[in-house]
Amino acid sequence: MAKVIYSEIDNNPLFSGLAEVLPDISYSTAHPELKMTLIFPQAARRLDDGRNYPTIVFVQGSGWTSPNIYYEIPQLSRFAQLGYIVATLTHRSALDGHRAPAFLEDVKTAIRFLREKAEEYKVDPHRIGIWGTSSGGNTALLAGLTGGDPAYRTDEYPEQSDHVRMVVDCFGPADAPKLLNGVLEQAKEQPLDGHDRKLFYGLLGETPEEQKMRLAAINPIGMVADKPYPPFLLVHGDKDPVVPYEQSEVMAETLARHGVHTELIRVRGAEHEGSFWSPELLKKIADFIGRML
Repeated sequence: MAKVIYSEIDNNPLFSGLAEVLPDISYSTAHPELKMTLIFPQAARRLDDGRNYPTIVFVQGSGWTSPNIYYEIPQLSRFAQLGYIVATLTHRSALDGHRAPAFLEDVKTAIRFLREKAEEYKVDPHRIGIWGTSSGGNTALLAGLTGGDPAYRTDEYPEQSDHVRMVVDCFGPADAPKLLNGVLEQAKEQPLDGHDRKLFYGLLGETPEEQKMRLAAINPIGMVADKPYPPFLLVHGDKDPVVPYEQSEVMAETLARHGVHTELIRVRGAEHEGSFWSPELLKKIADFIGRML
């Protein structure tokens, strides 16, 4: 007969290291289909201790279409376990004809929504940062560079700020014209059709004049000026076949020349998504957020 092996541990009254999800929160009255999912430290939902939590707005890459907000929830939950509220959200899609910079307007609306609802969701309105991947990384860069800019502001939550306290960009297009102009030039000889046509013309418009204007509106590297910005962390794989690593390198150098605190992590051998991610990288991102947010 085997013996029972007994042990005991204390309970966890502060709910430390635990997370929970609150899905499908509509953040726009103009576009009620735009939603965010919030991942909380369980303490934020279960303890009435008057505490507000630093908050990370996460924008999943989608090629400026409809983000799959569930893709990174397992990884983002780690940050909720560390004590952050994480908001992963949708935005309008270029495939539906919502031209740039509609996606950025939506994300900025979401930031103001979180400040508007700070008491309800226990958000610290003074400690909101943004993190994005691919087109979401482009959005994060833009959000960091255009805080308070009326050109990207909707009418919703007008009393609230859309400034962010830190930016994490993972393999986002920093030089949008350099990345996309080649496609548009090629389209003059071999017209786009199907999905690509809907995407590129939905994002940038039909005429060269409109395309140039809209590209400038979503071109982070062309916006950097001698003015205060939040700190930036850029992370990029050096084998990325979609957005070349050099885009982040040039962006980092441009920010630094203008006196911006900038950090760049080169992920050796990494492509776009996939093996780019690792526990080591998530730890480095968490370290940056911990220092800056």
